[in-house]
Amino acid sequence: MILEYTLSIIKPNAISKHVIGDIIKRFENNELFVVGLKMMKLNFHQVLFIYNEHKDKLFFNDLLKFMISNPVVLLILEGYDAINRNRLIIGHTNPVYSAIGTIRKDYADSITENAIHGSASKEAANREIYYFFKQDEIYKNNISI
Repeated sequence: MILEYTLSIIKPNAISKHVIGDIIKRFENNELFVVGLKMMKLNFHQVLFIYNEHKDKLFFNDLLKFMISNPVVLLILEGYDAINRNRLIIGHTNPVYSAIGTIRKDYADSITENAIHGSASKEAANREIYYFFKQDEIYKNNISI
């Protein structure tokens, strides 16, 4: 297995439910470890960067309003097969189809307000990580990488 890095974003509705710690614990319990973390309020351009492939879809404006409504928590997760494992832990984009025990099944309010974002591929993970984090903000074994 290959050690990978991926990005997850804890969305505004999960923040307002005060479940940041629970979500991080789920990752750590599944051997995905936080090596970068920040809380911030996203702007239009940042949301567009993450969800550019959806910009022409009907739901994009609702997603945009939701994502800029309140702060989010950005996490860089490290682990073996991290991208696929992260996607399994967070669940299907539509919480109706998410497996019991996934983050989206437990905390999503709708397909738009689905509690968490996870990078969809290695390319997306690298692009998203380095958009939001500088090299010296990413740590492995408490050493900047």
